Amino acid sequence: MIRAATTLALLLMPLPSFAQPEIPEGMDGVLTPYQGPSTHGVATTTLVGKVMCGYQGWFACEGDGLGRGWYHYSGPDGFKPGSCSIDLWPDVSELEEDERFDTAFRHADGSVAQVFSSQHPRTVDRHFQWMAEYGIDGAFVQRFATEASHSKGFEQFTTVLANARAGANRHGRAYALMYDLSGLPEGGTERVIADFKVLVDRMALTRDDNDAAYLHHKGKPVVAVWGIGFSDNRKYTVQECGELIDFLKNDPDYGGCTVMVGVPTWWRILQHDAVSDPQLLEVIERADIISPWMVGRFGDPAQMEFFLNEVFVPDMAWCEERGKDYLPVVFPGFSWHNLHNGEAELGAIPRRGGEFLWAQYARLIDAGATMIYQAMFDEVDEGTAIFKCTNDPPVGESPFLTYEGLPTDHYLWLVGEAGRMLRGERNWSESLPERG
Repeated sequence: MIRAATTLALLLMPLPSFAQPEIPEGMDGVLTPYQGPSTHGVATTTLVGKVMCGYQGWFACEGDGLGRGWYHYSGPDGFKPGSCSIDLWPDVSELEEDERFDTAFRHADGSVAQVFSSQHPRTVDRHFQWMAEYGIDGAFVQRFATEASHSKGFEQFTTVLANARAGANRHGRAYALMYDLSGLPEGGTERVIADFKVLVDRMALTRDDNDAAYLHHKGKPVVAVWGIGFSDNRKYTVQECGELIDFLKNDPDYGGCTVMVGVPTWWRILQHDAVSDPQLLEVIERADIISPWMVGRFGDPAQMEFFLNEVFVPDMAWCEERGKDYLPVVFPGFSWHNLHNGEAELGAIPRRGGEFLWAQYARLIDAGATMIYQAMFDEVDEGTAIFKCTNDPPVGESPFLTYEGLPTDHYLWLVGEAGRMLRGERNWSESLPERG
């Protein structure tokens, strides 16, 4: 097991009281510059030619030492048959005994179903090992701004960040910090600024010479900010998002970053999932890399043609005219039946054995994409995970998807092949490749 839950005590820091993160005691071993080994692997000097996964890292278990229980596994009545938030069940067969946590679920043969915790350093290390084995370049490590502003959330996601940093370095992968702004109040981007200062001051994040795995692009460390300009009644403003971008790029002490922004699908025309505020385009133009969110926007390979013509290609042209890089998002399928208490369709966007995902890669690469964001590495809540998931999930009141009898590593392999196609290491093909 990892370390026991810490005793919480707020450390005094010279930050505005509104933005001041709650940092628990006992985190000195986490809040430190990188001191471990590094392996030469992918070039961390550029995003060009890379497939980078989103890495949620938000899973916690009863008994993992964090004290948050079944975090991102539980349903409204806990984590038990009939109450859970995941639609895919992770394959934990390669994990060691102390990495596996018993649940109240049972497989068809009556055996106890087990899950993993992202708090365990060896588990996260194993995820980056899988990335290396299958040729996936690395991950944007999610940091949820609302969580990081209170003690338990800060502990959880800083531990995950440190675990990912170590895993990326050991296995020669790239990683970068991605802030998710979802749930912040008005003025909440101050919390992001305060949190980033802590990570720079204590972990030397983005400026640690020993941290060979941190992703750079055009000579600067990459920091991503996701959730700018969505029309779903977010409280923080477009203007303050622009101020956050300016801070990350231009602050004399903490700036100097290449900033990637995660924006709505229809950001360019200010419609549908995007706010109608023209200031959004001005704010987006301050960033360096534009990445529109596409998960769930279409569900059939045939619809890819429409989005290619109406969204991707015009987006690429807009970015090229302004000297911006474009990072399109692809996803393997979608399902949040259990997360929504059974009120959503299980397997709402079917994977079709990988054909849906491959069609996105093929068309984007053919259209000129030079970098791609894979949603997501470990997202079993919304059924977009590409890591190893079992074809033998628990049985009972909660239904689960499988990989339809395909090997549990099928999507790791497929994304690795897509990355090779992106870099020209294998011939372009519109058809799903065959595995030798």
